[in-house]
Amino acid sequence: MADLLADQLGSLLAARLNEVRQHVPEELVATARKVVAGASPDSIVTIGGGSATGLGKVVAIETGIPLVVVPTTFAGSEMTPVYGITGEHKQTGRDLRALPRVVIYDPTLTMTLPKEVIGPSGLNAIAHCVEALYAPGSNPVGDLYAVEGVRILARALPAILDEPDDLGARGDALFGAHLAGKAFAVAGSALHHKLCHVLGGTFRLVHGEVNSVVLPHVTSFNAPAVPDAMARITEALGGSPDGSAAAGLLFDLASTLGAPTSLDAIGMPADGLDFAAERAVAEVGTTNPRLVDRASMRSLLQDAFDGRRP
Repeated sequence: MADLLADQLGSLLAARLNEVRQHVPEELVATARKVVAGASPDSIVTIGGGSATGLGKVVAIETGIPLVVVPTTFAGSEMTPVYGITGEHKQTGRDLRALPRVVIYDPTLTMTLPKEVIGPSGLNAIAHCVEALYAPGSNPVGDLYAVEGVRILARALPAILDEPDDLGARGDALFGAHLAGKAFAVAGSALHHKLCHVLGGTFRLVHGEVNSVVLPHVTSFNAPAVPDAMARITEALGGSPDGSAAAGLLFDLASTLGAPTSLDAIGMPADGLDFAAERAVAEVGTTNPRLVDRASMRSLLQDAFDGRRP
């Protein structure tokens, strides 16, 4: 896709950066900074998933150059001002300069997305929706985006895997991801995404896969504190609106999509669980609707490591 765009741009292409890596490592940001300084581009265009988008966001923040994003996955990060850079640990932030000026959605560009990426990518977007219902900036309008995002994605993602040529389902998934990003952009993050950034940034785990594994367990942990949000999530997933089944339904959806359901399966070292629990408590602070402590985080992480259905 990038080759095709480069050919079409011709002499308008000022420079090109081919390397993209998970979690936007500091050394890659330094390389991108040098490329931009030498080329003086008028705009930045990214094609790909959250890693490509994330690198473009950081460059846009540092330079003020307008960002154009062409997403090829279903995560929804193109609609958020959240960015991250990883050194020893992953550091995330919010900056309106990270928001793209233009986002181009084209379901045909997702046709080559491997099936093992479709589920985790879409579950990342669903995690944006779930957390947007109870994060510090949650609001009635964002709640509408979030609930509808869950409803659309829960229907579209299995349809894509059943019928890979169904462009309608792929377009629906992109729309669901768009809604998820818009909801998350305003509401902010709580335990789920902070824990995912700790795990991914520290142990270099794939972000979408971490979301797939962790989401049901964080949902179960928070359920007693936000019963109304859980009821809306449950209903959007096709369950009864009493809210008691939200976490289990999310686990089942991950299984249906062939997404990973245990930290062990995605390369998390067992001897890192204690450290991850401590880091999570430090990162979350008071942004979660239920108080977190080391013991509760250690228990949650053990369940996620073992792949227990909540």
